[in-house]
Amino acid sequence: MASIGLPGSLIAVCKSRYAASNSIIRCNVAEPLKYSKENGRAYMPIQINGDTSFTNELRRFAVPQPQNDTRLRIFSGTANPALSQEIACYMGLELGKIMIKRFADGEIYVQLQESVRGCDVYLVQPTCPPANENLMELLIMIDACRRASAKNITAVIPYFGYARADRKTQGRESIAAKLVANLITEAGADRVLACDLHSGQSMGYFDIPVDHVHGLPVILDYLASKTICSDDLVVVSPDVGGVARARAFAKKLSDAPLAIVDKRRHGHNVAEVMNLIGDVRGKVAVMVDDMIDTAGTIAKGAALLHHEGAREVYACTTHAVFSPPAIERLSSGLFQEVIITNTIPVAEQNYFPQLTILSVANLLGETIWRVHDDCAGGFEPYSSLGID
Repeated sequence: MASIGLPGSLIAVCKSRYAASNSIIRCNVAEPLKYSKENGRAYMPIQINGDTSFTNELRRFAVPQPQNDTRLRIFSGTANPALSQEIACYMGLELGKIMIKRFADGEIYVQLQESVRGCDVYLVQPTCPPANENLMELLIMIDACRRASAKNITAVIPYFGYARADRKTQGRESIAAKLVANLITEAGADRVLACDLHSGQSMGYFDIPVDHVHGLPVILDYLASKTICSDDLVVVSPDVGGVARARAFAKKLSDAPLAIVDKRRHGHNVAEVMNLIGDVRGKVAVMVDDMIDTAGTIAKGAALLHHEGAREVYACTTHAVFSPPAIERLSSGLFQEVIITNTIPVAEQNYFPQLTILSVANLLGETIWRVHDDCAGGFEPYSSLGID
């Protein structure tokens, strides 16, 4: 006769009915497999110490699972915790528990407060000002997850600092964008999720997969809700380098006409507007750029647009770096509205009446779900503006 293993509850019954000191309970199959006439389920008559009154009904026993069990974990750095919380709320998850602190000498300490073994981990940390502090914090977070045996580590970087240093414009210059990409890769990241990189070529600096999403469609949805006649719109690129972005943006705005501001840059963060290519007289001009730093370029461009007869000027950008004196320039009355997203947190003291902040949390949250589920891209209308 063949021996068979019994569920724990049946063994308990056996022991209670045949309790005896130094006794051995022997369980053998008494007869071949049979089927119950009542419910049709298969069962085996079991012989226990000669008693054939026991039957073992064959069924699949459920394995207990912890509640809210998921292999997806989202952790936030200290650069933009509000955005991280919005992303987690959109996804119906809670932010992972993590301890991040600074020692007296400025060194950063990171410890995960929960297990990530075998998990798909997403670390939300823009490398916005202070860029070096936030970048180093991201690298240490990646290292902590790698050493905690995370299965996959994705660095979610809503704003990628050093992206403007993507090429050599003069001799003996560094290409810091490539250096930062190497640091993130060597720290242990398996993937990067970035929003509106300064140039598409930055994706090629990474030796790991990069998911690049665009934040401007969020601004497009907002502009579509405003009562602006499409015949009055003209999309303006503040420089020649942003023409592709502005053209894609104009195509989404009922194929609006395009204008270009020609400028000559004499130094870093210093711009001089020369002339305007295109007609803006009597139009509502929408200036589109990926970021506003000191606002020198976009402010001088707006002044030129007003001089050329534009009725209203809107400024639209994904990343609001807002280095001084950006607030003074943007709030000087040149703009009807300044529309930005929350990839970079804006301090309340930097708010001004014309400022509108839109959230990209749904965009990033949906992208995280699709990456986690191994879904293909094409999350319309957010996946692409056709500018890569």
